[in-house]
This record gives sequence, structure tokens and C-alpha cells, in this order.
Amino acid sequence: MLSDTHCHLNLSDYSNDLDEVISRAQENGVSRILVPGIDIESSIMAIKLSEKYPLIYAAVGVHPNEALKWESSSVNEIRSMLSHPKVVALGEIGLDFYRNYCPVPIQIAVLNKQLKLTMEANKPVIIHCRNASNQLLPIMLSWHLELINGFSPLCTRPGVFHSFEGTMEQAKQLVESNFKIGISGPVTFKNANQLHRLVRGLRPQHLLLETDSPYLSPHPHRGKRNEPSFLEFIAVKVAELQQLSIEEIYKITTTSADQLFLWSNPA
Repeated sequence: MLSDTHCHLNLSDYSNDLDEVISRAQENGVSRILVPGIDIESSIMAIKLSEKYPLIYAAVGVHPNEALKWESSSVNEIRSMLSHPKVVALGEIGLDFYRNYCPVPIQIAVLNKQLKLTMEANKPVIIHCRNASNQLLPIMLSWHLELINGFSPLCTRPGVFHSFEGTMEQAKQLVESNFKIGISGPVTFKNANQLHRLVRGLRPQHLLLETDSPYLSPHPHRGKRNEPSFLEFIAVKVAELQQLSIEEIYKITTTSADQLFLWSNPA
């Protein structure tokens, strides 16, 4: 069985055929899907989907590109949502210096406010990082040190850097601090040499599989709307790069997702 650890089924791209999308996912071995929020509204939708579909779990939070939507009430709204039994993480949150939709100081302020909530809720983070590794990694590593110094059990499962775009050195820093590395559709692209080297160089236990649907469709569906049933293409490529059987990759990555999100027995 497979776990799609990042999939935006709460977007309008699936408003006309969501039941069919979920059926195809199940037919292709996907047993759990994590739907992250990007703002308050989409976080609420993620929770609603988790209540309707047993295989769906939710994460809640405000994406850096949406940080201008942050209001004084946002902290309490997210805090309340984090108490829901099918909310297993806070995210997706982080920094994005590519789109430039929001000034950097505001992005950092909103990120830090949300990181404080994780300590209260004891739930890991889903981190978005685009063109921002040099500034975001020190923030996250410092936050992880806070978890250690505060004797938080979250220090053993702080979260995942989703659709990882960084270097091998950065990935090793993160896995040494117990972060997982999310691998998505670009790993199937022929010219993704840096990503291929990264996957070869990490232990499979450090990797999570994700589609980031509706974005980043893997080969041979590149350019089309992505969906969780395509996760198997990512798993096959990771198995090839790791020189492991597809069954081993299924088992290892599913176990890693279970250990991070505790969704076999959500709080």
C-alpha cells in the first residue's frame, strides 16, 4: 500500500470528479492521502474531506504565498483546527522567494507564529521551501533545537520538507535532525540529475512519496492534471534509484509516513 503525503484535493481542480479520483487512487494501491491547507478556507475544506473519506487526513496552515491573508484571528482558528482527530500536521507552511507574492518579513513572521502552534499541538510540520533554502533551513534547524531543549516528543518526528529542491548537503542536515524528505513527480523526469543523485544518496527511511496534485505530474503524465493514482510512477522511480524492489519501497515509505503522522491511530 502507498501513502500520498501531499495532495491538494481541496482545490477546485477536483470539484467535478473527486469520487472518481479517489477511486482510482484506491485501485492503484493508495491507502492514505494527506491533504494540506494553504489558507484558512482550504484548511477547513481539507478537514471536511477527511470527515467524508476515510483514507483522507488533513493538515492545516497558511502557505507563504498566502501570508498576506494572515489576520489576528488566524492563530486561534488554526489552533482549533489542530485539535481535530484527523488533522495530523500543520502545513503547508514555509518560505517562497520564487513567486514574490508576499514580502519576506511577513512570510517569516507568519511562519514563526505557526511553528509555535506545533509545540502546543505536538503535530509535525509540512514545509514548503522554494528558492529559500539558505534562509529557511537555519530557521527550521533552530526550531528543532528548541524542541530538543524543551523535551518535546516532536523532536523525533518534526516534519517533512515537501517536494524537496535542495542540495544533498542540505538534505543530510535535515535528516540528521529527523526531518523527512518529500519526493514528488520531478524525480521521474529524465533530466532531473541532481534529484536522482539525492535519492540515491539517502536512506529510503528518510523519504516520503507525494504527488503534490494537481501539480508536478510524473512522467508519462507530465503536463496533465496530477492525481494520487499517479503515485506509483514516483514509487517505481525511487525503487530504481534506490536499487530496491517496488515492494520494499512501498513498505518502507508507508511505514515512514505512519511514524511521522501517526495516522494509524490519530490523537
